Amino acid sequence: MPKLTIEGVGEFEVAPGKRLIKALVEDAGTDQLHACGGFSRCTTCRVEFLDGEPDKMTAAEKETLKVREVDQPGVRLSCQIACDHDMSVRLISRLEGSGRKDQGSPVADDIEPTPNWVEK
Repeated sequence: MPKLTIEGVGEFEVAPGKRLIKALVEDAGTDQLHACGGFSRCTTCRVEFLDGEPDKMTAAEKETLKVREVDQPGVRLSCQIACDHDMSVRLISRLEGSGRKDQGSPVADDIEPTPNWVEK
């Protein structure tokens, strides 16, 4: 099982292929935001990879990051990443201090929209 390390939170074993956003919320119990429900429409589910950043990304994630002008190294959308290997992340978009009433809409088990994998 892949190991997910979250800076300042801990280490968690997650089911292979589980969406990172779901692992952050369900397995690690974090208050990671996901306002659009995991459709790569916003950037509230951003995390910063400290280690194990995937080499590929969905075309939807690439476009969303470009349109929203998110270009910091290692910053990715957790809703568009599958936990298929060990990774270490820093939470950078949390409910605490956001002013939002909740973390966001429910997230489906599978990556949405249907992934078209591209080089990052």
